[in-house]
Amino acid sequence: MNTITTIDGTTATITVRGDIDFESLPSLRAAADGLPAHVTDLLWDLNRTFFMDIAGLHLLFAPTPPDCPDRRTTVTGLRPQPLRLLRLAAETSPAAFPFDRLLGDTSAAL
Repeated sequence: MNTITTIDGTTATITVRGDIDFESLPSLRAAADGLPAHVTDLLWDLNRTFFMDIAGLHLLFAPTPPDCPDRRTTVTGLRPQPLRLLRLAAETSPAAFPFDRLLGDTSAAL
């Protein structure tokens, strides 16, 4: 698993290449935690992520850092298995896993 982080103004995109599991979670969290405080939008590009386990839920629904309380997290490029996991989590516990919030403006496409 590797990541590429790009920052454009107040938006950061972290592109993940590989599975999201508990082995990859620490480095993914470090990539997000290492973003500058002026970043208000974090986009996870998961186009090259074919598998995600519960670690992905921990990553995508983690509280925002105290120095960035208004940071918004969204995802793009959801493959079938990660999409299925996110939908299942949202159906099981919508308050804990507000899936629509992750989709941002693309929720109508799903």
